[in-house]
Amino acid sequence: MADIGILADAARVVFAWPNIVLILLGVLIGIIGGALPGVGGALTVAIAMPFTLQMRSTSAIIFLMAIYNGVMYGGSISSILFNVPGDSSAAATTLEGYPMTKQGRAIDALTISALSSGLGDLFGAIVIILLMPVMVTLVLLFGTPEYFLVAIFGLSLIIVVSDGSFLKDMMAGGFGALIATIGVAPMSVTERYTFGLLGLYDGVDFVAALIGIFAISEMLRLSLRDGSISREGDVDVSGSVKSGVKTVLSRPITLLKSSGIGLLVGAIPGSGGSVSTFIAYGEAKRSSNDPDKFGTGAEDGVIATESANNATVSGALIPTLTFGIPGSTTTAVLIGALMLHGLRPGPALFDEQIGLTYSIFATLVICSLVIIVFGLLVVRWAGYITTINTDLIIPIIVCLSLLGTYSLHSNYIDVFVVLVMGVVGYLMDSYDYSLVAFLLGLILGPIAEENLYRSLQLSGGDFDIFLATPLRIVLVAMILLVIVGPYVRPLFDQLHQQTTNQ
Repeated sequence: MADIGILADAARVVFAWPNIVLILLGVLIGIIGGALPGVGGALTVAIAMPFTLQMRSTSAIIFLMAIYNGVMYGGSISSILFNVPGDSSAAATTLEGYPMTKQGRAIDALTISALSSGLGDLFGAIVIILLMPVMVTLVLLFGTPEYFLVAIFGLSLIIVVSDGSFLKDMMAGGFGALIATIGVAPMSVTERYTFGLLGLYDGVDFVAALIGIFAISEMLRLSLRDGSISREGDVDVSGSVKSGVKTVLSRPITLLKSSGIGLLVGAIPGSGGSVSTFIAYGEAKRSSNDPDKFGTGAEDGVIATESANNATVSGALIPTLTFGIPGSTTTAVLIGALMLHGLRPGPALFDEQIGLTYSIFATLVICSLVIIVFGLLVVRWAGYITTINTDLIIPIIVCLSLLGTYSLHSNYIDVFVVLVMGVVGYLMDSYDYSLVAFLLGLILGPIAEENLYRSLQLSGGDFDIFLATPLRIVLVAMILLVIVGPYVRPLFDQLHQQTTNQ
């Protein structure tokens, strides 16, 4: 069971001034950011990150977590009203949400979305809090060699997250790792790719790179659109809040099952809400008494996708906090936020900083309730967010991005990095190079290099140190399984088919 004393202290921190206000403000900002197609979670959190510099570390992380939660719900608003997903994780919601809007049940769909999102969030947070002691025990077993192997395992997951050309995704991951090598090498005085610029001695700032990849590149894409961001005309919001609440409460099995799927899938690095929502949607259709209704406005479809979507937040935080492996693109940005405030994912968060870790998940509990309240109160006006003209949005976000980046270190090189990475991110997305693979390389490359160096120092250059304990052998086996699995599995499937035919 969770440590009641630490959990009580975490609750007091979350409800203390100004944290409770930051949660309310963060959820509201997240809902707005999520409702704007092309903005989404990673961009919203990245823009907000530099403005947390003057906050205490606990308050800053609580604020950014609230934004993350708000975004996961907000993405469903434009999906339901205009068939335009505010975020990739909200794509599955369009399948049933938009048909409900066309039937004159937009408020029903938005209410179902808000309540399902909140309850899915609550489910995920409570489960993780109950499992916290197990996570603490596991993480404290890891030392320097284990962290090198975990970093390599994370890099090997590029094979798993690849959804297009495997070669392109490997190139994207390698490019991310290459960018991370700029600066003075870890534990040495060797300069790499600094070109004599003092501003690059500390390397490419991770936060600046993230803001460029998400904020500037997304604004470049939005600049190609004319008019409002929704690309629709009048906003017609009709239906019943009461009916939507009754619908969700009458489907507890779908709600719990989908939340569980979101939690489990979210814990797989690189998967995120876009994967969990479609899996939950498919399972809801499979187990439905009326599967033919799906695609025409089935309430179960919205319940499944939205509960899975927000439960994914808690799941994605498991690899993020324990090993520093991003469970999604937004948690990759959150890793940057932790580092910005002098915090590092891993044993420290479950030992010296255990109070902060509990506070993060206590924040998720409060956010779930705030989402429900906000969602039900503003449901009739939610659609107007998406009618904001892109000519207004683009200059505001670009200015905030550049000002926020410069405020990090007052370094003009960071501003240059933002602009360059914005163009790079735009080109990568345009030519189907995986941003997730790029982020895995950018985040895990330095971790792998530093821990490899330290491990070989401990062993006197002997690579046997990576096979010295059962845990390390298991990690090596997992890496090999991920690497060779996609090539070996077709052979087994072919052999099984031949055996079946005989």
